[in-house]
Amino acid sequence: MSFEIADKMENFETGIFNVLDDKKKELEAQGKKIYNLSVGTPDFKPQKHIMEAVSKACLEPDNYKYSLCEREELLEAVVNRYQNRYHTEIDKEEVMAIYGSQEGMAHIFLPLINPGDLVLLPNPGYPIFSTGAFIAEADQWFYPLLEDNHYLPDFDAIPEDVRKRAKIMVVSYPANPICVTAPDSFYEELIAFAKENDILIIHDNAYSDIIYDGKEGKSFLSFEGAKEVGVEFYSLSKSYNYTGARMSFVIGRKDIISIFKKFRSQIDYGIFLPVQMGAVAALNDTDDAVIKEQCMEYQKRRDALCGGLRKIGWNIPDSEGTMFAWGPIPEGFDNSNEFVLELMERTGVICTPGSSFGSLGEGYVRFALVLPPEEIAKAVESIRESGILDGSVKQ
Repeated sequence: MSFEIADKMENFETGIFNVLDDKKKELEAQGKKIYNLSVGTPDFKPQKHIMEAVSKACLEPDNYKYSLCEREELLEAVVNRYQNRYHTEIDKEEVMAIYGSQEGMAHIFLPLINPGDLVLLPNPGYPIFSTGAFIAEADQWFYPLLEDNHYLPDFDAIPEDVRKRAKIMVVSYPANPICVTAPDSFYEELIAFAKENDILIIHDNAYSDIIYDGKEGKSFLSFEGAKEVGVEFYSLSKSYNYTGARMSFVIGRKDIISIFKKFRSQIDYGIFLPVQMGAVAALNDTDDAVIKEQCMEYQKRRDALCGGLRKIGWNIPDSEGTMFAWGPIPEGFDNSNEFVLELMERTGVICTPGSSFGSLGEGYVRFALVLPPEEIAKAVESIRESGILDGSVKQ
């Protein structure tokens, strides 16, 4: 029989990570040493008490039933975490659990907008922002994040007709892929902008525990007026290395949380209870010193990568936050996809082309800090030896 797939699938191309993975397997089969700095999967291990909490809960037969909603102790743990970490008061009614921020961002637009409503999205930005808006049939307007403006949006440059029509604006700092943080003044300006134009803010806060050079990561919700205009995604993937468990939260404006809960009640039956209990252990029992020590380990990797590449002539600026680094492709190259594939073949180093994150990502690459400093140093040396930075002929 013949079968035609939905037209919308024309907008979904094979992910760049699949392309890179296929190339990686090809090179490995040839015996090539690979330094995979593409996918942002933490290589640090979850704390033992987190794994023990999951394991213990898995031995309880009743925990294999539908959970339907969040455990009370989980909601209390989130409330306490925001109070202790961000000095921000939230109510349990302002919290809901989701299967990871990726899944949550894919669905959150559906109960909030009608087809044709306008959503403001960052360019460069993480792809799921645009994908979620596309699934909800939103019109998309991409606000540029430019190096000259420290990769912050220029609110005054957003045309008046766009800001008056916009219903939602997605923001994320520390920002993946561009690896910058935002000053307090930005959040104050953002909240004022949202109030003035009746725009709901969705803030993705995945990396506030991975910020470098002694700076303190903050929550969007810690700023006055934030809960009036928006919600925040908060993830356990990076701070607690709870990645595969897919444990995140949407927190903030109560009516938005309520309608999202109502929508999600139609498409799932709640987070697996052992996963919830592991999250309780992570939020309640993990020493902040452990999280800060992990951040320092990421900073050592950043220094090895960014500093090491600059020493050999590739100007990759120091990442300010996230578990990534971002910078321009070397002189002599004008296409990030082609450069990444050549870099991979000549050096075994895998990074992600900036074009995967939007049109303004072209000309840049993103590295994931997922190898120890000594391995990153070897990757840098492989790049130096290859001659790719000085225009040497491909070997």
